Amino acid sequence: KTGAFLLPIINRLTTEPNDGVDTIILEPTRELAVQVDQQLEGFSYFTPVSSIAIYGGRDGHSMEMEMRALKKGADIIVATPGRFLAHLQLGYVKLDKVRHLILDEADRMLDMGFIQDIMTVVNKLPRERQTLMFSATMPIEIRKFSKSILRNPEEISIAISKPAEGILQGVYMVEDPQKNKLIEHLLRNQNDQDQRVLIFAGTKRSVKDLTSHLKNKGFRAADIHSDLEQKEREETLVKFKSGSCPILVATDVLSRGIDIKNIEVVINFDVPGDPEDYVHRIGRTARADATGVALTLVSRMGRRKFDRIEKLMGIEVRRLPLPPEIESAAQGNNSGDSRGKRRGGNRNNRNRGGGGGGGRSGNSRRNSRNRPASNRHPGGGGGE
Repeated sequence: KTGAFLLPIINRLTTEPNDGVDTIILEPTRELAVQVDQQLEGFSYFTPVSSIAIYGGRDGHSMEMEMRALKKGADIIVATPGRFLAHLQLGYVKLDKVRHLILDEADRMLDMGFIQDIMTVVNKLPRERQTLMFSATMPIEIRKFSKSILRNPEEISIAISKPAEGILQGVYMVEDPQKNKLIEHLLRNQNDQDQRVLIFAGTKRSVKDLTSHLKNKGFRAADIHSDLEQKEREETLVKFKSGSCPILVATDVLSRGIDIKNIEVVINFDVPGDPEDYVHRIGRTARADATGVALTLVSRMGRRKFDRIEKLMGIEVRRLPLPPEIESAAQGNNSGDSRGKRRGGNRNNRNRGGGGGGGRSGNSRRNSRNRPASNRHPGGGGGE
């Protein structure tokens, strides 16, 4: 996808040079801005095309460096909306020669509240320009937004995302109190303790808590979320890519676009709210025709969301049996709940769901399926 907009722009700049800023590429996250700029450097290495990456999360010195680079000029600016707008409002960025505006991951920028910033940028650009917008999903809000900035656009719709064939998917029906224990069990029972495992959690708090738990248990784990400084995030990614820190816990900031090779296992600590996000999460493994394992921990509260995911993909993901010790703990919670219940239920007891799929029908459904056969499955042979 990145090549789809970078290569034509580089080609045009090579044949039709521009004496000002030619292209603005807006990305929702710092990681994506850095990655696109790196790909741009690779594509344009043997051309005179110049570029600069503009993103926040760094110290004041980086703002000064960006300011000097912007004053000097560049053909292509890759930026996050907020940081770019900060420079724009200081008055030294000239946009009167811009011929291309690229809005990448537009749905994520909408979710992150960047639309007003983007509109401020758009209003400072020449009317005669080419605008390209890329979006994994097209909710009503994005369609309204696109109508406000695009004129008679050509729309190219690619089929709804489906996971790569090489991804072996499985699901554990487990309630929140047992999730940390299950993750710990899966990681301890890997055949290869150095294989890369990427764990997604829906909130920064969940990411921090799980990472802290894993570190306390002796695992080489790190986390990435928006509270970290950019330098910390970059250092963490380097360690993960090199294998010196093989377990990475992250929010959805890493679910799209980021290309990290040789991630053998992806674990969803919770069920993402959007089915497309699930596809993007597990798509971090089995890249470039490789194979990989994707496991999802589904609580009683998450089952309806996971049903939507299965409907989107047109398959039923294999239910996996819980390890005996976690199954026992879950049943203990269930029996405690049943003893504590009164007519109408006990509102004060929150641990009502068992980890085994919740009730007899959930257990029979789960146990009727075979466990995925994979030497790289982090669960090893435990639990059967």
